[in-house]
Amino acid sequence: MIHPGLAGFSRFREGREWLARLPRLVSECAGRWQLELGEPFSYAYASLALPAARSDGTEAVLKVQFPDRESEHEAAALALWDGDGAIRLLDHDPERRALLLERCRPGTPLAAAGPEAALDVLMGLAPRLWKPAAAPFTRLSDEAARWASHLVERWERAGRPFERRLLDAAFAALTELPGSQGDQVLLHQDLHGDNVLAARREPWLAIDPKPLVGERAFGIAPIVRSFELGHGARAVRRRFERLTVELGLDRERARGWAIGQTLAWAFDSSHSRRHIETARWLLQAR
Repeated sequence: MIHPGLAGFSRFREGREWLARLPRLVSECAGRWQLELGEPFSYAYASLALPAARSDGTEAVLKVQFPDRESEHEAAALALWDGDGAIRLLDHDPERRALLLERCRPGTPLAAAGPEAALDVLMGLAPRLWKPAAAPFTRLSDEAARWASHLVERWERAGRPFERRLLDAAFAALTELPGSQGDQVLLHQDLHGDNVLAARREPWLAIDPKPLVGERAFGIAPIVRSFELGHGARAVRRRFERLTVELGLDRERARGWAIGQTLAWAFDSSHSRRHIETARWLLQAR
C-alpha cells in the first residue's frame, strides 16, 4: 500500500519505479543498520520516514528519499551542521538515498508554539545554520538561473495566475542578484514552522534542509512565507521587517530573493495561492 503522501509519485515513470523499489529499500536499510521499524510518520511528500529502534535500544529515524535534486546533499548538510541547531546524521547510505537520523522527542512542530514565539526561535536558529560552505552543495546562483529559465514559460502554461508586474519582479531578482552576493554560507531553503521540531537535546532542531550555498539575505525567504506563523499582509510584512532588521540583512536583497524563490516554488506547490499572495504583499510593501 502506498503511503497517501507519496501518491503523487505514481503519476510519472521514475516515481512509480521508486515506489516499487521502496519496500525493498526499507527492508535493506533495516537489515544494514539492525533496525526495528515502526509505522511511517504521517507526513510524507518527497521521502518516507519511519521511527526506528537500533540494536542497542536507542531511537532513530530511517528516512528513504526519492532521488531528486533538492535533497541530493541533505546528508552532507546535516554532517556539516553536526547537530548545531539541526538533527544529527547518524549514518548515510548514498546508494539507497537513505539516512539514519536522530529522533526528536516530543517532535512537536515549531508552528504549534505560536507565531511570535516561533519567529523568535527561527531568528535564533537561522544564523547558526549559516556556516561557511562550498562543494558539494548546489550554488544559489545556479539554482536561481534554473528557476529563472523556466519562470515565464511556467507562468504562461499555468494560465498567467498572477500579474505581469509580479512575474517581472521575480525574474529580475533571480537574474540580477546572483552576481553580487555576499559571503557564501550553507542555507536551509525550506526553514519554516513545520520543519523545526521540539527535541530533548536542544529545545528545537531543524530538519529537511534542501541545502544551497549562497548569501545570508536569501536565508529568510522560507521564514517570511511560513504561513503556519500567520498568513496575511500584516503578518508577512512583520516577519520580513523583524528578520531583516534584527538579523542585519540587506532589505532589498532579502525582498528580491523572497519574491523570486517564493514564486519559483509556487507552480509545484499545493500552497500556490498563498505563495503568490506572499510575494505580492512583499512587492507592495516597498
